[in-house]
Amino acid sequence: MTDLIRSATLPATSSDDVQGPRGVFMAKQRRPALKPTKAPPQSSSARTPRAVEAAGQPRPPEPGAPQRRSTYFEAVALYERGLEALQRHAYQQAADLLGSVLRQYPEERELHERVRLYLNICQRQATQRQVAPQTVDERLYAATLSINGGQYDQAIAHLRLVRDEDPDNDHAIYMLAVAHAQRDEHAEAVAHLERAIALNPENRALARNDPDLEPLRGDDAFRAALEAPPGVRSDRRRPIKTRSAR
Repeated sequence: MTDLIRSATLPATSSDDVQGPRGVFMAKQRRPALKPTKAPPQSSSARTPRAVEAAGQPRPPEPGAPQRRSTYFEAVALYERGLEALQRHAYQQAADLLGSVLRQYPEERELHERVRLYLNICQRQATQRQVAPQTVDERLYAATLSINGGQYDQAIAHLRLVRDEDPDNDHAIYMLAVAHAQRDEHAEAVAHLERAIALNPENRALARNDPDLEPLRGDDAFRAALEAPPGVRSDRRRPIKTRSAR
């Protein structure tokens, strides 16, 4: 009878049931299943960089990244234009652009080292490509560029070669007067000016209004050279000879 009651009152056991110390079958307790929880919404300040970029907002600088000045990107753009000109072998243009980086952006010192490196390349290449002038016209043109650039020693060197080849070239001799005047060498300047006027009196009128001869204005010999002898007039302008250098 007792066995019948026990079999009637006890529930059927499963594989999860274990036998207790007294022979009583006890079921393991099951933990209740946890409901999945939703992640809290992120605030705007906690957005990922990609989410910020997708929203059209500028990406904040990463921690530890150096802060760039607003002029840095302008300087880099100018620097890259200089490199492009250098790759095209436009050395003068490249030198002008790279030099502008040094002049316009003095605070970008970390960029200056590379700029100076490429500037040296431009200067070396430009020097190698320069060809010495061979004719009178080429030397006069080179002398003109040298005077405009303030390189009076180089201008005098070109003009002396013209004078040696063509002693009566009044244009070259007049330019010699200008170059010496700019170097404050009054005696040499006046002597060349007098010779240029003797070869072509039109140089007298040219000298009166020439700002390049301004250093001679207070020189008595210069003023005397500008005084035209009475009855002397010349409307002839000697053409410049073009002859290959010997």
